[in-house]
Amino acid sequence: MGEELSGLTVKELQNLENQLEISLRGVRVKKEQLFMDEIQELNRKGDIIHQENVELYRKVYGTKDKNGTNRNSVLTDGLGIGEGDDSHVPVNLQLSQPQQQHYKAPSGTTKLGRLQLH
Repeated sequence: MGEELSGLTVKELQNLENQLEISLRGVRVKKEQLFMDEIQELNRKGDIIHQENVELYRKVYGTKDKNGTNRNSVLTDGLGIGEGDDSHVPVNLQLSQPQQQHYKAPSGTTKLGRLQLH
């Protein structure tokens, strides 16, 4: 802790300094190993997410069969999307927060929390 160092000789101080440097080196090696493990884990997760994105892309845009024609994808089934020459037009989807509706309960209703019983 740095206390009671005034009585130590130069040789003892050098030994103490060497011990501190060895300890610091061990801490740095351990910290570096933890960072490397974390980087590997993040890379693994990134690869999984990339693969999921590829699979989702294939589901959205379909894949070509032996004849070179696009098979229907999840989004094209029954929706009229992907029919004809517009099958490669990107579909932009965007999530949004639900709109709060201001609704006044009619008279004669019982309100329980957010539920209303008529």
